[in-house]
Amino acid sequence: MKVLMFGWEFPPHITGGLGTACFGMTKGLAKHGVEVLFVVPKAYGDESEEAVRIVNASDVAVNLDSEESKTYWERVQYMEIGSNIIPYVGPEQFEKLHEEHQSVTESFRGPVFSQKYEFSGKYGSNLMEEVARYALVGSSIATQYDFDVIHAHDWLTYSAGIAAKETTGKPLVVHMHATEFDRTGENVNTNVYAIEKRGMEVADRVITVSNLTRKIVIEKYGIDPRKVITVHNAVEPIDKSGLELPNKEVKEKVVTFLGRITYQKGPEYFVEAARKILQRDNNVRFVMAGSGDLLNKMVQRVAQLRIGHKFHFTGFLKGDDVDKMFAMSDVFVMPSISEPFGIVPLEAMRSNVPVVISKQSGVAEVLKHALKVDFWDIDGLADAIYGLCHYNALSETFIKYGKVEVDNLKWEHAAKNIKKVYESALQ
Repeated sequence: MKVLMFGWEFPPHITGGLGTACFGMTKGLAKHGVEVLFVVPKAYGDESEEAVRIVNASDVAVNLDSEESKTYWERVQYMEIGSNIIPYVGPEQFEKLHEEHQSVTESFRGPVFSQKYEFSGKYGSNLMEEVARYALVGSSIATQYDFDVIHAHDWLTYSAGIAAKETTGKPLVVHMHATEFDRTGENVNTNVYAIEKRGMEVADRVITVSNLTRKIVIEKYGIDPRKVITVHNAVEPIDKSGLELPNKEVKEKVVTFLGRITYQKGPEYFVEAARKILQRDNNVRFVMAGSGDLLNKMVQRVAQLRIGHKFHFTGFLKGDDVDKMFAMSDVFVMPSISEPFGIVPLEAMRSNVPVVISKQSGVAEVLKHALKVDFWDIDGLADAIYGLCHYNALSETFIKYGKVEVDNLKWEHAAKNIKKVYESALQ
């Protein structure tokens, strides 16, 4: 079986969990005899092609005289980007983008319809321009390669998936890793919502990363439940034999938050729980690793609470730096308000770090050896963190059995279920 897969990022060039998930998924599919042609907006040449063939959308020329291009343009409209659409830039960069950005409807058409287009592959102010161009490229690529199924990841690539389906008639599977409701609560960007809805309506099958996400897809988008299938994410086993892990140089317990510092991830609940714990025990340090639009607000709140001497902001971490951070951590916390899945707790458990996660996360559906609390319950969150920091028997139990549990959550198993979704779409 051959799959044409559209993504927005691929390791080592990632800004969040989407690229990590795509990497693990493609490796798992390869073990089940599935060949994947993986398209990214911008390839750098150092991506791992052990399980996929990478196609650089920036290298793909578009025939502007083709009927597909002409009819597609009739459906493309310029959509001004809102703050919630750029989840992966730091606050200073966002402010700069926001100030510089102006509606450029006319100039938008020009670059999108040039024969060649150099994608940035980022989440900047021209994101909608890139999404539109990516769809044109999707239509072009679909005529050049042989494949059985189209698989599009998240709203950024849905239009490309639809274009490929309309060009070839091949079945389309769309993967919902996070909905607009997860990212923004009820303050949805109507343009993104419309792209998500249309992508799922046109798709032959919709894969959701959790039952939590499946419920949102059915109830908020009105998608037929019969074509929405949950396949939980997994985590890649890693070999740390060649990695020099740092020694923990502080005597205090270290509690870590690692993720985007945005509304969705609930960083403010982490800060408030830290304040409560430090009122009971001063021998604890807290780390907030990541970047996002709420970073400055969190720094200000920590200063206001006068706990800055016990709080550390590292900025965005990836690759080996994530493993090094876990090596220095005693507890990992994910207090997300709405988390479709959440791979980072699995990465922490894989590194022998016990975890506290919100009940409002998809990963809570598959984990037994994790402490689960409601994201808004600051007292419960503080108690769970305090317990793992101070009761060795509790933390040791969660470390021992959590590692075994995560080692069984392999992408190879998830990929087997994804292949079944492909097969059902082909029937």
